[in-house]
Amino acid sequence: MITRRIRAAAGMKLLWVFFGGALLAFALPAWGNDFETVKFRAAHLAGMEVPLNVILPEGYAASAQRYPVLYLLHGYTVHYSSWVLESGIRRYARRYGEIIVMPEAGDSWYVNNYATPMLRWQDYLIYDVVPYVDQHFRTVAARRGRALAGTSMGGYGALLLGLKYRALFAAVASLSGVLTSPDPSFEQFVTTEDAKRIIKNDFGPAGGPGREENDLFKLLKHITPVEIPQLYLSIGTSDKYLGTNRDFVKLLSALNIPYRYRELPGGHEWSVWDPELETVLAVQAPVIGAERNGKP
Repeated sequence: MITRRIRAAAGMKLLWVFFGGALLAFALPAWGNDFETVKFRAAHLAGMEVPLNVILPEGYAASAQRYPVLYLLHGYTVHYSSWVLESGIRRYARRYGEIIVMPEAGDSWYVNNYATPMLRWQDYLIYDVVPYVDQHFRTVAARRGRALAGTSMGGYGALLLGLKYRALFAAVASLSGVLTSPDPSFEQFVTTEDAKRIIKNDFGPAGGPGREENDLFKLLKHITPVEIPQLYLSIGTSDKYLGTNRDFVKLLSALNIPYRYRELPGGHEWSVWDPELETVLAVQAPVIGAERNGKP
């Protein structure tokens, strides 16, 4: 992947990304006092240079304190920049003593790509991003100091990584997660041939190992409740993925796994996710030790 920043109007930059043979462009704010964009070469993506946004807590530079980390995972067809462009995360983050990391993951569904084995996106997040953050920032580099959250594809990804690598994360939140994405039945929700191709490239053929090992419903049945991170899920009542979320929490109940679940008015959209992001921060803060500083 080759990236190039070009200045644009109103203090914005354009980030051009050559990814998988396609040219993508999206707006990115210039570096500010409240977040930074950093890039590094990921060993599990064959040395590809990938970006991530980082929000540091107030007082970080003047202290020697270590802070917990929340990893925010983006949705399908959007990018790591969506959080700072579409949500109030920069404002909400000021209330808590935590580092917030927003990595790029393409349209990977947070799995190792079946069609292109060199693109090991799941391994990149666990074995490249997390160690990079721990090495370059003053983190609480332990399970008790890490949380995951995401929207849509990222909601699925947060649950997938949080359950598969439960020794690394203490809290996980899914906002309108696409929870049955590895199941062939998910194709009923997919409207374009390009999206169907991407999903098949990511997960592989129906019945294959990529489908099986990334199926949240099957994964859940092999985990004891004591191993589970704190779980928080929410979704809009007009969201087309409402039924699959209800099925998932029904399974959680059947397995006696603790969770919190909310249904709110709205669809698959930021007007649902943005206020829920505030809830996620508040729910996860006591679990990972992100002390609230009392700011509005």
